[in-house]
Amino acid sequence: MPITLITGGSRGIGRATALTCAQRGHGVILTYNTHPDEARTVVDSITEAGGKAVALQLDVADAASFPAFAGSVTRALRDIWACDRFDHLVNNAGLGVFAPIEEVTPSLFDTLMNVHLKGPFFLTQALLPLLAEGGSIVNVSSASVRVATPGVAPYAAFKGGLEVLTRYMAKEFAGRRIRANAVAPGGIRTDLADRVLDRNPEILALVVSQTAGQRVGEPEDVAGVIVSLTDPANGWINAQTIEVSGGFMI
Repeated sequence: MPITLITGGSRGIGRATALTCAQRGHGVILTYNTHPDEARTVVDSITEAGGKAVALQLDVADAASFPAFAGSVTRALRDIWACDRFDHLVNNAGLGVFAPIEEVTPSLFDTLMNVHLKGPFFLTQALLPLLAEGGSIVNVSSASVRVATPGVAPYAAFKGGLEVLTRYMAKEFAGRRIRANAVAPGGIRTDLADRVLDRNPEILALVVSQTAGQRVGEPEDVAGVIVSLTDPANGWINAQTIEVSGGFMI
């Protein structure tokens, strides 16, 4: 049984990825930061269907906590799966903030950097000894790297950095046959997106009109691609960014 660790697995794309992994026979370690009840619901859904899963608390903005988190992962692997390695890492946890450049404060800039670039960098570093040879890493980026969207400049900049980091991971971890790819979602219905779209229905209409698929994406649309990249059948896909946007702004 492959074991997949998904950060930010209690909601949105992370939740859909955790459930899809379990449906395809993976053991699941998911993290949450401030929504333990939602994380437990995901774990219960997996275990009730006959799978194995555990939820661990993690603040991806707090790099100092990563060694202790790695210890928690080690114990979970031993106690639940009787092993000492997991197979796939999905760096998904994120924070969405809409603010034009002139309104971005140094504090907000640092928060977004810590969550979207520094966090994945040092979390991967901390977990690398536990990641099995021949495993994979999937980093969740954003279509906003390709298509400039007003109000998300620092978010998109750090996601762009994450895509560069993905290629370096693929290069540097090649000796252990660990692949690294990125997935870049377009407009996807998540809790954050729904709040924005509810307040600004004109944005929904604009996104739909500029998407070849003529709809907003669902978390499951992205989850399927993420999980497919962990499949050995796709083992020759490496160092790539795959946009999952239904054909946005083409």
